Parts: sequence; C-alpha cells; structure tokens
Amino acid sequence: MEIYTLEEKDSFTVLGIGTELKSHYTDFAGITKEKADFWSAIKQDGRLDTLKSLAANDYIFVVNEAVNNKMMHYAGVMTEESLPEADRVIQFPKGEYLVVKGEANSAEELSNMVTGIAFGQVLPEAKSFAYVGGPNTAVIMGQRNGLVFGEMWIPVVRK
Repeated sequence: MEIYTLEEKDSFTVLGIGTELKSHYTDFAGITKEKADFWSAIKQDGRLDTLKSLAANDYIFVVNEAVNNKMMHYAGVMTEESLPEADRVIQFPKGEYLVVKGEANSAEELSNMVTGIAFGQVLPEAKSFAYVGGPNTAVIMGQRNGLVFGEMWIPVVRK
C-alpha cells in the first residue's frame, strides 16, 4: 500500500490559536514537548473548545508555519468567523498536496506520526515533487474503532 497520495485541493482558510516554538528545528524532543504543553494549555483554559465552536466541520488542524523567521504552531479550524483570541488567519493555497493518512491512539500521536512519515520518509525520497514552504497541517478528522484518524496535508510543487 502506498503511504501517501498527491491530491488537488482548493484554497482554504484556517483560524488558528498559536505559539512560537523556541526549540531548534532539529530538536525533535524539545519541539514535541513544546507542542504537547501548548495543546494541554489550550484544552485546559477553554480556548480549544471556543475555537471548535466556530468550526465549519469537525476537523481540527494542527498547523506548522514559518512566520517572520519564527517557527509557529497552531490549533485551528475551518471557519469564516473570527475570534478575538485567535492569533492568525492561515491561508492554504489552491494546488497539489502531499497527503499522508494515519490512525493512532490520540490526536497528538497521530499528528506526530503523519508529520514524521511525511517529512522523514516521503519528502526526502520524492523525485517528482517538493515542499517549498508555506503552512502544512495535520488534520484530525475523527475517531473510528477506538482510534483517532486523520491526514497530513503539505502543499507541494512538481519538480
């Protein structure tokens, strides 16, 4: 079975609440801890529930984006609405996306798994397409058979 597909997607917008990741981009353990602390905080203080209440669908977007030379990490939803506590409206371009599907025991585990497969296996070996920057997202789509399922979406261009 292929571990990824390439799919054409229309442009879409995600409203996000975010944090700057301060760990070096090669410090996987540090980044993972910062992300986990961020998700724990927004669950506990109610910001994630507030964001989810505005969502156009049930998807939760786990977005990574470089903004002004800072590594940013967001929890987001697709919505046309705005929210005072939201940090960013994230524009995803129309075009081709690398899509990696997965299932895991938790949203955090799923996000880490599909991100690792996409950036650790698929992109380094890709001959016909490349990631050239811009926001990328793990999409938490729901639960099935006791597991969380979703996909990684990374905008790519043909080489």
